[in-house]
Amino acid sequence: MDSLEHFVETIGEIYDRYASQISGIAISMPGIIDPQKGYSYTGGALRYIEKLETVKVLQARCPINITIGNDAKCAANAEIGFGNLKDIQDGAVVILGTGIGGCLIKNHQVHTGRHFSAGEFSFMKTNCLDPIGLDYAWSDRNGIKGLLKRVQEELETDKKMSGKEIFELANQGNEKVIKGIDQFSLEVATQIFNVHIIFDCEKVAIGGGISAQPLLIEFIQKNLDAIYDNLGFDVYKPEIVPCHFRNDANLIGTLYQHLETYK
Repeated sequence: MDSLEHFVETIGEIYDRYASQISGIAISMPGIIDPQKGYSYTGGALRYIEKLETVKVLQARCPINITIGNDAKCAANAEIGFGNLKDIQDGAVVILGTGIGGCLIKNHQVHTGRHFSAGEFSFMKTNCLDPIGLDYAWSDRNGIKGLLKRVQEELETDKKMSGKEIFELANQGNEKVIKGIDQFSLEVATQIFNVHIIFDCEKVAIGGGISAQPLLIEFIQKNLDAIYDNLGFDVYKPEIVPCHFRNDANLIGTLYQHLETYK
């Protein structure tokens, strides 16, 4: 979907197909979002929904109950309610996708912050010597483009590969690809460490499509262990777990949010 019109019409076509069978629409989407007002302050990669009364715009096309929520915060709701974070009070969710989705969990609830931007990990800077550009934003370093770049550097190629193709090569034993994934995981682990030092997490759940790869979770944990082993101080180390609902966590969480809103 490359425009607001296309976005609205795509949702509208789905609504038209199932209108007689549904009582509402729940949408998980990127950006800084006020779920109570249905307002998108930003839209992440979907720039056309910035500063938009998103629910009102959609309801003009689909006259039904509609809720929207930030994708990572929706994923956290699913994990808090039914998944791998149901036993914690404070923690975080990191969604590895096009960018970095994030959510902080405080007192067993999603922490949105005063301006709904708590946990917007994509904007975190990873290089204090270059804080102006986006080359060292966490989203650039550890989104899917960052994974591809780390692997391309090791393979000395500019060939485009999907995350699935990259992990297929790794699981076949390609040592250069494995080294690229390891470097990628080190950067993920470093930022998880930084988040933990600020927030004191019990657990950190990793989501997104590539979270289904056991090798990724293994490497993130290995690199986090190395950071702690060389810290020289006794600091609690959070447990790293995959999202129980994997790439469906945000969908389950947005349904949970919708049902809570209209119960």
